[in-house]
Amino acid sequence: RGAAGDNLAPYSFFNAVAYVPPQVMFASTGVKDSLTNIRDTGVFAVNMVGAAQIAAMNASSATVPPGVDEFTLSGAVKADCTTIPCPRVADAPATLECRVTQIVTLRGAGNFMVLGEVTGIHLRDDCLRNGRFDAALWRPVGRLGYRDYCTVETVWEMTRPDE
Repeated sequence: RGAAGDNLAPYSFFNAVAYVPPQVMFASTGVKDSLTNIRDTGVFAVNMVGAAQIAAMNASSATVPPGVDEFTLSGAVKADCTTIPCPRVADAPATLECRVTQIVTLRGAGNFMVLGEVTGIHLRDDCLRNGRFDAALWRPVGRLGYRDYCTVETVWEMTRPDE
């Protein structure tokens, strides 16, 4: 929750970057409401998008003035995080609650990388199979570039040669 309102924004440039402690990153092109809120509050939530959330994700990408509640705009149901003062998407397959560790200015006009330490995790019970988070159950959405997206349909396990 920042002065710019409760914000949702799909980010194409996102990844997990470390295990211990767990850390993630995303990159922002331009100073958008998300980056402003993160600078103001020091926290953010990463809501994973499954096939069932595609319409809400796309609606949340609309350019709207600061102060617009993007949960209401997109139809996403809001829930409170437990370790940070920030809302999350209640029905997201997974949400990572994060505290900012660093904001790096990258080369080029308006390019920023936000690094955060994961302080809490929410996993939907129906996305668990035999105690593991199963991506095939919620069909993650990936951004490919341009206006192209994909969903994960098949998941397999592969052992490394030295295991």
